[in-house]
Amino acid sequence: MSIFSRTRDIIAANVIDLVNRSDDPARTIRVVILEMEETLVEVRASAARLIADQKEKRRQVAQLAGLQGSWTERAELALSKGRDDLARAALVEKEKLSGLAEDLRAEIAAIDAELRASEVDIAKLQAKLREARARQTAIAARLEGAQNRVRMREMYAGERVEEAFSQFELLERQADLAEGHAEALALAAPKSLEEEIAELKVAERVDAELAAMKAAMKEAA
Repeated sequence: MSIFSRTRDIIAANVIDLVNRSDDPARTIRVVILEMEETLVEVRASAARLIADQKEKRRQVAQLAGLQGSWTERAELALSKGRDDLARAALVEKEKLSGLAEDLRAEIAAIDAELRASEVDIAKLQAKLREARARQTAIAARLEGAQNRVRMREMYAGERVEEAFSQFELLERQADLAEGHAEALALAAPKSLEEEIAELKVAERVDAELAAMKAAMKEAA
């Protein structure tokens, strides 16, 4: 259903208020812009037709001026020959053409006035269209921002993220179990030659330190 019905409706409309009152601002602004663009095309097409009509009428006025000059020459010729009746008839024809020329000039003046009005309407329509497009850009930016925020929230607080982290915990538990199993196997494994020699060295140092401590105690007694 059309939001605007006439050019004047668009010019008088408060586009921002119209969009703000809409349940679907994005759709409303698209419809408003489409109707403005279509109306602007129609107004310009109408102005183009008026300009073409005006040019045609001006050509007709020029042609009538030429014909009037021709009838003036004929009247003068008739008078030079003493034919007042023919001269009068020629001037009557000239007057008829003069009347037609005046009618055409009046039509041209009316077209001029209509073209000036169309020029004003086109300027106002263009201003409204710029306003609507600016509003559309603002709404698009807001929608994009909202969508980005939704995506960000889904990234750090969405079900998929929670599920992924729960999977991480499960994998970590599995890794702990695997490492524990490996360590348990290491406890039951036979000692290597290097491990046994290392233990002998440790025992030797402990025995030496213990003997030193006993000797010191005897001397002190």
